[in-house]
Amino acid sequence: MHTHVDLKVLYFGTPVVLIGSRNPDGTPNLAPMSSAWWLDDSAMLGMGNASRTTANLRRERACVLNLAPSTLVDAVDRLAMTTGRPDVPAYKANMGYRHVADKFAAGGLTEQAGEVVDAPRVAECPIQLECVVERAHPFGDGATAFHVRVVRAHVEESLLVPGTSHVDQLAWDPLIMKFCEFFGGGANVYPSRLARAWEIPGTYKNSPVGSGTLEACSSR
Repeated sequence: MHTHVDLKVLYFGTPVVLIGSRNPDGTPNLAPMSSAWWLDDSAMLGMGNASRTTANLRRERACVLNLAPSTLVDAVDRLAMTTGRPDVPAYKANMGYRHVADKFAAGGLTEQAGEVVDAPRVAECPIQLECVVERAHPFGDGATAFHVRVVRAHVEESLLVPGTSHVDQLAWDPLIMKFCEFFGGGANVYPSRLARAWEIPGTYKNSPVGSGTLEACSSR
């Protein structure tokens, strides 16, 4: 029997992306998010208007979508409650967010230069998509949907079907945000520290606080 439920989030299962962009002073910014979908050579990114990444995308018109594997879950979680904005919005500060200037250092990640766009890649991510921003659409209350076009894709050779340009579906294990929990290989792999902020009950067996979402609830 079905029952009526007012779902707090509609995250049925989306891949986690580390968006690389450039700050106004040219330094790199890195933001975890899980509101992205792809069609042909384009992607749609859902970003909160208060985030540093949103401002960077509007200004620079370029980014890199670094697709995180499940093995990077700890790095993603370390970045989850950080913001590239020096002036942390009050509502975020009240939830425990803090300003971090060097996101790569905070996540223990390695920066790589983009080859086509001026935005940073993450060396530890086996799939990196360099993109240009085509359009920005107002979305909902306080968010923007960015239409970006992939201009160059980088894929770790071990993920490719030998002799082809196709990704081996069994070799690629993306980090998935499913109803606010981290999943990889079909299993709940890590407790998310956003639970305190968003008060979403978690199911991770070792987590005392539950979990939370990424960009849909927390704009960087």
